[in-house]
Amino acid sequence: MPRLAASTVTPTMQLLKSRGFATSSVRQSLEKLRQKNRNDVVITFAKRTALTRAKKGGFRDTTSDTLLHSFLSTAMPLTGVRASAVQDIIAGVCHTPSPAYEVRAAALAAGFPDTTPVEAVNRLCSSGLMAVRHVSDSIARGELEVGLAVGYESMSNHPRPTPVFGSEAIRNHAASVDCAKPMGWTSEMLALDYGISRETQDAYGLVSHNRASAAQKSGKFKSEIIPIATSVLVDPKDPTNSAQEELTVHEDDGIRHGLTMDKMRAAKPAFKDYGESRSTGPNSSQVTDGAAMLLMMPRWKAEELGLDVLAKHVATSVVGCKPRVMGVGPVYAIPKVLERAGITKDDVDLIELNEAFGSMYAYCVETLGLDNEKVNVNGGAM
Repeated sequence: MPRLAASTVTPTMQLLKSRGFATSSVRQSLEKLRQKNRNDVVITFAKRTALTRAKKGGFRDTTSDTLLHSFLSTAMPLTGVRASAVQDIIAGVCHTPSPAYEVRAAALAAGFPDTTPVEAVNRLCSSGLMAVRHVSDSIARGELEVGLAVGYESMSNHPRPTPVFGSEAIRNHAASVDCAKPMGWTSEMLALDYGISRETQDAYGLVSHNRASAAQKSGKFKSEIIPIATSVLVDPKDPTNSAQEELTVHEDDGIRHGLTMDKMRAAKPAFKDYGESRSTGPNSSQVTDGAAMLLMMPRWKAEELGLDVLAKHVATSVVGCKPRVMGVGPVYAIPKVLERAGITKDDVDLIELNEAFGSMYAYCVETLGLDNEKVNVNGGAM
């Protein structure tokens, strides 16, 4: 589960001073963030499934509705809150067809009453974060007391669709055409436009995998993962063999253990037809199946229910960028959200930053001047 995302990092002290923030106001902002107020929007439960490789991992034969239903059914009894107390469920999901129907059906079958509404939101990579923001905003306005923010995806069953534009005006607009390009293409364009070498991407990818490997081996992920029972085809290559094997998926299966720089250098390009082919499997994110959820409410409600508070949600910022280099979004979103919080990047102890590709991760970390020892300390998407 991401610890701190684009909702939690801050701009530089210089930027704050240029916009009228003094050092004393930064200190005041930090103290304000640390205060515990009865109307704070807080998180009382944060869990996820294991994240598995699409087409190859433990959820490869699990449909998206089955994945969501199984997760909700297994996770909700652990929250300390009855399903009937949840007043809204908002799910972030990118590629599932008719997702609102699927979320509603899964919720009902998982034991939520028909009085609990649902919504599906899609802002691509940040869809789950948008679910968190929507729930938080509703709680802050007094429209909800208890809300569930969910993110889920089955890229085994629903890989990224390639949009086909019927509008001639769109087809003749360069940036519009770029919107439909594959993510691997945007990674290669970013590497070209900003001079991110293959060696740099490999270096960041190696750090990501080694951190994730160490975290998994030491058991750091166990407390955040809810094991999910499912089944896989015994022989997926034989279409005539329907035999299935039951299993419980309890561990991420995409982490590459024992990676070295020599192995990074030896990896083959993942997108041979784009740019200079600097993106590879080890320095790019995998396609993934999995789900995650947060239970959110005002602090007074958590105290009333006797629930532990894990964190509070403070702010979110959303900023667009050129589709050609869509991965640089955090460069624009992070300063805005931290300016809103009134603190600097140096005030943040832990940062979770979307990795996606070594090209965009390198550009974001280096352009923002982030201390990489504070970023994705247990690895990330690569």
